[in-house]
Amino acid sequence: MNFVDLSVWDVAAVSGFVLVNGLLSVWLSLGIARQLLVAAVRMVVQLAAVGALLTLLFDVASLPWTLAMGLVMVLFAGREIMARQTRRITGWWGYGLGTATMSVGATMVTLVALLGSLQPEPWYDPRYAIPLFGMMLGNAMTGISLGLDTLTTAVVRDRAAIETRIALGATRFEALRPTMREAMRRGLMPMINSMAATGVVFLPGMMTGQILAGIDPAQAVKYQLLIMFLISGATGLGLLTAVVGGAWRLTDHRHRLRPDRLAGAR
Repeated sequence: MNFVDLSVWDVAAVSGFVLVNGLLSVWLSLGIARQLLVAAVRMVVQLAAVGALLTLLFDVASLPWTLAMGLVMVLFAGREIMARQTRRITGWWGYGLGTATMSVGATMVTLVALLGSLQPEPWYDPRYAIPLFGMMLGNAMTGISLGLDTLTTAVVRDRAAIETRIALGATRFEALRPTMREAMRRGLMPMINSMAATGVVFLPGMMTGQILAGIDPAQAVKYQLLIMFLISGATGLGLLTAVVGGAWRLTDHRHRLRPDRLAGAR
């Protein structure tokens, strides 16, 4: 296996491209130079910390520590979902809905892979469980955040049309059905685009990493297909429950629209 051991200086050399982007921002007055710098520094610090932590987890291979790491990942991802909402649901729902639906979808799909296709020993081996769970969380997070943002924005935008449907006798879910369809389509689109372009337009990060590490390309393809199918399951399951839960929260048992449960809505 031909594995190239990168040094700190190898990585530092290519980090200059971030500086180039920052200079372009200053030259073109884009106003994102500071954001680029903060994002780059944050990425380096986070990855360095995670790398050290994963080294310890891999050595220990303990179920409680693996679960603890997964919980931390879920809490941070839930915070990202809430932060991406233009109009977030008020109260604990603003954080809890996205977090719960994302974690349920990602957990179910990850368990299917660990107990079915991969079957590592032990089944909670952090070398498999943590990276796999992270990929499921990341993609489900993107789909759910887009879906909820579309749902909450459309509820305010199309309030008159939704209330008209309810006044004509539609139930709350019947009245919100076009909005829910729009939210589902938008939430699933990044995953669909990724699946459609994989292999022809680009090689995914996991497959590229395996090939660079010396894995046989045919085996890398199998792993990548497994991951993509798992991602589609986690995203679809999490998005569906999030959109239904959001529609349920934005109405009440009397089939009335409740935009007052959105921050900043009247």
